[in-house]
Amino acid sequence: MSIKHIVEAARWILIASGLAGIVALYHHFPRANNTTVSLTLLLLVLLFAGSWGLRYAIGASIAATVLFNYYFLPPVGTLTISDTQNWVALFAFLGTALYASHLASRIRQESHEADTRRLESEMLYRLGRQLLQPENVAQLLNFIPSSVANAFNSPAVTLYLADGDRIYLSDPKRISSPQVAWNPGDTPSTAAGVERTRAEIIHDLREAMLHPVTTSTADGFPAVIPLRVGVRPTGVVLLESTSLSRETMEGLSGLVSMSIERAEALEDSARSKAAKETERLRTALLDSVTHELRTPLTSIKASITSLLSQQALDSPSQKDLLTVIDEESDRLNHLIEQAVEMSQLDARKVQLELKPQSIAALIYVAVEQCRSTQPSRDFRVSLSSFLPNVLADKAWIEKVLANLLGNATKYSPPNQPIFVSADPQKEMLAISIADRGTGIDPLEQGMIFDKFYRGPSQRNQVSGTGMGLAICRAIVKAHGGAISVTSQLGHGSVFTFTLPIATPDPARR
Repeated sequence: MSIKHIVEAARWILIASGLAGIVALYHHFPRANNTTVSLTLLLLVLLFAGSWGLRYAIGASIAATVLFNYYFLPPVGTLTISDTQNWVALFAFLGTALYASHLASRIRQESHEADTRRLESEMLYRLGRQLLQPENVAQLLNFIPSSVANAFNSPAVTLYLADGDRIYLSDPKRISSPQVAWNPGDTPSTAAGVERTRAEIIHDLREAMLHPVTTSTADGFPAVIPLRVGVRPTGVVLLESTSLSRETMEGLSGLVSMSIERAEALEDSARSKAAKETERLRTALLDSVTHELRTPLTSIKASITSLLSQQALDSPSQKDLLTVIDEESDRLNHLIEQAVEMSQLDARKVQLELKPQSIAALIYVAVEQCRSTQPSRDFRVSLSSFLPNVLADKAWIEKVLANLLGNATKYSPPNQPIFVSADPQKEMLAISIADRGTGIDPLEQGMIFDKFYRGPSQRNQVSGTGMGLAICRAIVKAHGGAISVTSQLGHGSVFTFTLPIATPDPARR
């Protein structure tokens, strides 16, 4: 005998015991009137209806009517009724018991349905939050079947999309088909759904997405939930061994469809933004490089033309023209070198040789190189004698220091000093380069590290391509550090970048 049959038998025994107890109680107390007995029996019937359902309540109502007639309506001890009023009372009791049982059972059923809908709504809410986690369409499509299976306790979920005839499974070994029933004893290797060809299953899935929602049946057929965007069918979701209301399945259909559509829209938007950004950078590169290349090329062309056209130039004049050609050639080479470095850093083709380096030595080398080109500039270096070594690529960090020192000299008056300092900060070392120039507007401080960006106030006063700070940021970021600026208009700027402190234990890095 199954557990279900045992529970059912126990309930009937409790019903019989309850009715027998009430009859025995009032049968030994003659003073109790029939109204009290009938109300007590009716209360017991309502209790059964509210607890176990209408079927048990109807059986209890009929049994209570028979007992009430036999033990309490005259002539007592028989199933006959001598008084017409007692007939009315008996049928009123029976009708009241049945109707009250129906109402109590209905309330119980509606309460159960409300709880079920609440639980299903909570499942849909949790599923909706989970479907926001994937970052792109491919991850989302692979994530949907397993998420739906976990949310609704389904052993197997199949997602089919008509675009490309793509199939995604929660269980890679179990694919569902609307035309094949799964039995509880089926395994992935013996189930009929696996033995069918992919073309047959796709044909069934394409037909299923054109039909309305179909709930899961007791004979093993899965629940079929078509996906639509507007009125256009896009796919179908199949859930095995899951009992859901039609409203919940329609909500699941809308949730999955909107999640896919949202992810595709975000990807399209990202591609569109990337295309616009690429076009903007291309335009900025052309404008910046064209302007910067034209100036040295013009000087070189003019110098060469003068050398060719003037046969009797004296030595000093020839030397001046050759010096112009040499300087402008170096400038061209520097511009090309910056463009190559920027492209390599963007493509992450740079291999850093990270070794423990003395930051003081790197700073003094960069300062001396800058002082050689501007001997009148006052550089004030303030470094502790106990600075730790940093883990860095010597050549690239020298480029960062050279760029920042070069900017400090370009954007500050010649009679103002440049300050260089370094301070440890937990596992990082912060290097700061300060000037007393005009400062940077707060609105521009977040943009000066972007490629090709140059402030409107300096664009036509100081030459440059707008790649220097972008290169510095890429190099520092590749080292695991960060770069920032603090500036106040009229009082100068402080550029600070951090590098990781070298530790004896390589595993710590």
